[in-house]
Amino acid sequence: MEKFLSIPVTGQQDQLVSATDIKLIKQASTTTVTITYGGGKVVTITHATNAGASDRTQRDAIQSAVIAALQTVWNRAAYQIASLPYAVSGVTIA
Repeated sequence: MEKFLSIPVTGQQDQLVSATDIKLIKQASTTTVTITYGGGKVVTITHATNAGASDRTQRDAIQSAVIAALQTVWNRAAYQIASLPYAVSGVTIA
């Protein structure tokens, strides 16, 4: 069963991001977290700039949400992230 994270994005509707086939979740910079998938696709989650150089709380929160999503029952495909440490301003896929 495919699982998704429902991520709140400032000024937009929540964005769905796959929570399956993830190979790496990384705090790529002070303003981005990247999720790399087995097929090579990369989702970039852009967030507020108030995260310090060694701050990994946004990455840790997303990683915890993935774990929680995968632990839900099979018919609950989307896991709503209630809050993140920093406001998300955009989600892109490449």
